[in-house]
Amino acid sequence: MLVSMKAILDDANQHGYGVMAMNSINLEMVRAGIQAAEEEKSAIIIQMGPNQIKQHASMKDLAPIVKNLAESASIPVALNLDHGTNYEDIIAAVQAGFTNVMFDGSSLSFEENVAKSELVVSVAHSVGCSVEAELGHVGQAVDGDDLDQDLLTNVAQAKEFVERTGVDALAVAVGTAHGDYPKGKVPKLDFERLAQLKAELDMPLVLHGGSGAGEENLKQAVACGINKINVCTDAFSHCVQTMAESLSDSKKMDYLAISMTVEANLKQFVKDYMRVIGSSGRYGYGKTGYNGHE
Repeated sequence: MLVSMKAILDDANQHGYGVMAMNSINLEMVRAGIQAAEEEKSAIIIQMGPNQIKQHASMKDLAPIVKNLAESASIPVALNLDHGTNYEDIIAAVQAGFTNVMFDGSSLSFEENVAKSELVVSVAHSVGCSVEAELGHVGQAVDGDDLDQDLLTNVAQAKEFVERTGVDALAVAVGTAHGDYPKGKVPKLDFERLAQLKAELDMPLVLHGGSGAGEENLKQAVACGINKINVCTDAFSHCVQTMAESLSDSKKMDYLAISMTVEANLKQFVKDYMRVIGSSGRYGYGKTGYNGHE
């Protein structure tokens, strides 16, 4: 069933677990994620960024794929626009039926981030779409350096930001980064800051840069209050690796067989991830649909 991201994350916040948000750009990735969620009895968030959409297809092409598969699923599925930075993309996502939009104003001044986030909230909430925003700066893993402490999310600022904007979830900077980390590097997360943010805000918190963060970091992040974990690089890399292995194993394998193998392996990757972050088994099946924690 297709639901707002807020509905999924409010439950995760109340009961202390994480939900996987996987960037997906085709039928195989979306289906692998939703089928994995069904088998694990877990919610899932399918998301895509504006640039990913524009490079590969269009919102009008991709949104119906997610909505059709979600509507026939027995578990809750949200469709999220990841890292929306301009108003036009966000409005297009709302009109296309995305159930959440993320406005990324992390590169803006605090006041400009507040003002633009508040505008997005007013528009999205008017049609039942929830909103994620970001405060602090999540860097790029390729840089290799530890993130400047001054760029991590400030607890007092976060409280003011949430009160003024009314966002439904907040992406926080606590030490992870986007993309591939240099070989052998595992990020060091500021769990004390994360716990303080959770205690002060008592709302769904989001970890960007979940790829390559390490299983122990992910478990500890969830324990300290993270409820949504973004996974893009690891999912894409897993698909590429599977495809490469398929081609090297058999010269006779055709495109259909490769696509099916990639989808099956990605589904297992998603299931394993859900078990790490604690969402597996959170949704059972009842006569009138799913039973969460009621």
